[in-house]
Amino acid sequence: MRPPGGILVSVFLFAAELVAALYLSSTYSSAGDRIWQGLTLVFVLVPSILVQFTLTFVHRDVSRDRPLVLFLHLLQLGPFVRCLEALCIYLNVGRVEEPYVSITRKKQVRQNGYCEEIEKEVGQAEGKMFTHRAAFNRTSVIQAFIGSAPQLTLQLYVSVKQQFVTPGRGVLMVISLLTIVYGALRCNILAIKIKYDEYEVQVKPAAYICIFLWRGFEIATRVVVLVLFSSVLQIWILPVVLLNFFIFSLYPWILFWNSKSSFPENIEKTFTRVGTTIVLCCLTFLYAGVNMFCWSAVQLKLNDPDLINKSQNWYRLAVYYMLRFIENAILILLWYIYKTDAYTYVCAPLLVLQLLIGYCIAIFFMLVFYQFCHPCKKLFSSSISEGLLACIRFVCCICCCRKSSEPTEKAVLESSNANDHEQGTEPTSNLQD
Repeated sequence: MRPPGGILVSVFLFAAELVAALYLSSTYSSAGDRIWQGLTLVFVLVPSILVQFTLTFVHRDVSRDRPLVLFLHLLQLGPFVRCLEALCIYLNVGRVEEPYVSITRKKQVRQNGYCEEIEKEVGQAEGKMFTHRAAFNRTSVIQAFIGSAPQLTLQLYVSVKQQFVTPGRGVLMVISLLTIVYGALRCNILAIKIKYDEYEVQVKPAAYICIFLWRGFEIATRVVVLVLFSSVLQIWILPVVLLNFFIFSLYPWILFWNSKSSFPENIEKTFTRVGTTIVLCCLTFLYAGVNMFCWSAVQLKLNDPDLINKSQNWYRLAVYYMLRFIENAILILLWYIYKTDAYTYVCAPLLVLQLLIGYCIAIFFMLVFYQFCHPCKKLFSSSISEGLLACIRFVCCICCCRKSSEPTEKAVLESSNANDHEQGTEPTSNLQD
């Protein structure tokens, strides 16, 4: 059994961000900044409450007689209890004989591209550990994009407005950025394991490094662009954020309504139709929050039993990054046009260039990951390079069709003008005769 390293990292980031946010809120209180103090506490307490609900829901604690665990969840100590349980399971594995084991069959891809089916015994302890890992994977995404992403945006905005960074604020921003990148990384791994559930997926260190760099550059540049834009055009940042949220929240529902499928009822047997609707709305809200800052590797498909689109769509990926790059470029150029004298301490053209190059670097590491480091790249029907070439050919065909249509339109216009001229001169000649 693998050690619960991911669980330990999740709990460490959760605790570090909680302590740093509480310390920073106390400094805001001492300085009399009640608004910044309140927002800092909101962005750390709301995701903490959602994390407790997620852990309770995955482990089904409500239907089990565990009042002490539920009480610790009310005290916001659920992640620490779950981490302790996972450590106890890992340390005691092999010491106690398993009462029963189950057999799982997975396909493993060899170096030559052939698949081989392997059997594996899964004991009760490993099954419990799997539940813990799945719960913390979900809580990492919630903590990252419901709490850490708004927290990082807020603290960077305050730093830009005050033109200095306190040690407490700097530590909180670094921890928040690491939490967001780690949540995005877990989202990528979760998407791979869901799409290729029939296969034994082994993610290599090079893949983790590529994902970390890809997500790090993408999220950092996105947050900086939003903060700079909001610092000079405070009123217009709200339409930008709401438009992004509405587009990504409604997009899965639009696809679901167009498919004319029946309403999904297999999420949880105990849920009513109203409960299922609430869960799906929360899921689409989280999906929109992820796509606000980076590409969501998990694509929702509400008419699928697993609620996940398992097909690899390179066109959707290419369209997202092209539109996001254009949006970032427009926002940073608007900041450059409307910037005030408060930004005299920075070289504005260089900063604009750095942000655009930083996002291009993120796209580069994304391409490297899908082309060389993806654990299931041998199962792709087409590679990322082929998909990009197809997109480029499609764009070139559109441009060529437009260029070829322009001479034709000119010839048609010239011929119609000539006919009109002839028709206009004939009556005059008849009148002269």
